[in-house]
Amino acid sequence: MMEEQSQDTVGGAGGAGAGGESVKDEEVEKENLTEMAAAGADEEDEEALPHSEILDIFEEGLARLVQDPLLCDLPIQVTLEEVNSQIALEYGQAMTVRVLKADGEIMPIVVVQNATVLDLKKAICRFMELKQQREGGVKHVSWRYVWRTYHIVFQGEKLEDDKMRLKDYGIRNRDEVTFMKRLRKK
Repeated sequence: MMEEQSQDTVGGAGGAGAGGESVKDEEVEKENLTEMAAAGADEEDEEALPHSEILDIFEEGLARLVQDPLLCDLPIQVTLEEVNSQIALEYGQAMTVRVLKADGEIMPIVVVQNATVLDLKKAICRFMELKQQREGGVKHVSWRYVWRTYHIVFQGEKLEDDKMRLKDYGIRNRDEVTFMKRLRKK
């Protein structure tokens, strides 16, 4: 084939004959074969790594990323939401509100600086969902029941208005709020 190609090239050099077109055709054919081979290689690569292995590789890379001093407080099975929250916290765009549960456990909840009480409640729900996914345990929590049964209290003041901002209650970064059981009305 090399001899044919060199003859075509030599024959095609004398003028614009059939030899010049055959060189172009061969080049186009070679490009098509190269593209098909590349596509076949991509298909083979996709088939070579099953989804579970790709997921393992991704989690290993993410674990290395989380070892960064900026992100070292995050769990190994971190979500994008948690990474973004931590970055916002470092840039001063968010704050940590420490929520004290009745059993003495403290939950560090990250919310934006101008968060409302409702934002805090949603962040608590999300924190607990992620915790349950990682540790197992209770499958479903009725948050409607939780918010009917408990108040969130800061320095003796109940955070009752969901639309009010945390700053308006005087809550700042690293402040502690507590869950307090509501008294039943008779």
